[in-house]
Amino acid sequence: MAKKKDQKEEIENQEAQATEDTLVEEKEAQETEENQEEEVEEIELSEEEKLAVEVAEAKDKYLRLYSEFENFRRRNAKERIDLIKTASSDLMKELLPIVDDFERAKQANEKQEDIEAVKEGFDLISNKLFKTLQAKGLKVMETEKGTAFDADLHEAVTQFPAEEELKGKIIDTLEKGYYLDDKVIRFAKVVIGA
Repeated sequence: MAKKKDQKEEIENQEAQATEDTLVEEKEAQETEENQEEEVEEIELSEEEKLAVEVAEAKDKYLRLYSEFENFRRRNAKERIDLIKTASSDLMKELLPIVDDFERAKQANEKQEDIEAVKEGFDLISNKLFKTLQAKGLKVMETEKGTAFDADLHEAVTQFPAEEELKGKIIDTLEKGYYLDDKVIRFAKVVIGA
């Protein structure tokens, strides 16, 4: 009987051990499953973190590019304003001697009685002025009598009845037109034949 008891105890121990092993295995399986779920969550979190980092980097890059563009735009606008302010300074420097000539001529003309000398002085100053302007790219528009009227270059002030060969052509020029480097800066005001 002692053998049977020992066998029975041994079987009970084995069954208890098996039950315990099963419980341990189930517990380990459950823990493994929980660990896997946690790892998946960690992986998901790390992917979310990666995306968050990428978004932050993209925002930073965008802000830097936007700031660079704004700085470029401001700098460019400032340079343009400075250029516009000083664009005419070269021309003004070249015109100052002509202004001085006019002042000297005015003073000299107060005492001058010879009208031919006065005319000659003003012709010299006028030629000097026109040569200075030509050097800067100014050209006079040709609007001689009999030249064909061109609406892109001329402004018709009025029309007068004219001979057949002068119809649609310039009869008289009221104001000269000018080009600045081949661009019309003032249209010639003309009278055309009708």
